[in-house]
This record gives sequence, C-alpha cells and structure tokens, in this order.
Amino acid sequence: AQVEESGGGMVQPGGSLRLSCAASGIVVSTYSMSWYRQAPGKERELVATVLSGGVRWYAESVKGRFTVWRDNEKNTVYLQMNSLKSEDTAVYYCNRVRDGRPVLSWGQGTQVTVSS
Repeated sequence: AQVEESGGGMVQPGGSLRLSCAASGIVVSTYSMSWYRQAPGKERELVATVLSGGVRWYAESVKGRFTVWRDNEKNTVYLQMNSLKSEDTAVYYCNRVRDGRPVLSWGQGTQVTVSS
C-alpha cells in the first residue's frame, strides 16, 4: 500500500491550495487518514485527520482554515487550505493512521510555500 501527495505550490499569504492524496493498495473509506506537515528544522506534525467513521479532527493552528475529506470513488483524500499563512510553509504528507500513529511508509510529500 502507498500514497502519493500532490497539489502543492507557491502561494501568497491569504491564498488557497488543495492537496490530494491518492492511495493504492488500501481503500481510504475503511481507514482513518491523516495529513501531516514538516517545516524546515521542525518535527513532523499532525494537521488533520478524517476518521474511518467520518469524524474530522484539526490541529488548533489550522482549525477554521483547512478542511479534510475523502472521495471514496476516487480513493483519494483531500486537504483544502484557505487563508494560508507563512507559517503553513512545509512539506505536506498523508498517511493511513491507526491508534493515532502513521502506518504506511512516508511518501515524498508535496511542498507548500506561502510567501509574498
């Protein structure tokens, strides 16, 4: 099983991006899936999770600005990021999670840069 992230890029503060996480070898509708990010010089942090039952969780720093959901037909998980800030700059990764821990090997991630 693996995931492939895409959709990153460079955007000005206040802008928006939509990240995609295409999964193969797993059915995303049956698992809890999370987005993480890692900024330069910092540890990887959990950003958002959509549980197998559909409940969503967000880090306080992105609550109200980011939305996570999955498209079961496309077997893809998305992260809509609005009102982006410079501190959102990071490489974003997705992963299947179990008991709050990532399960799969990490993909390459997708770079998000917020800069004027």
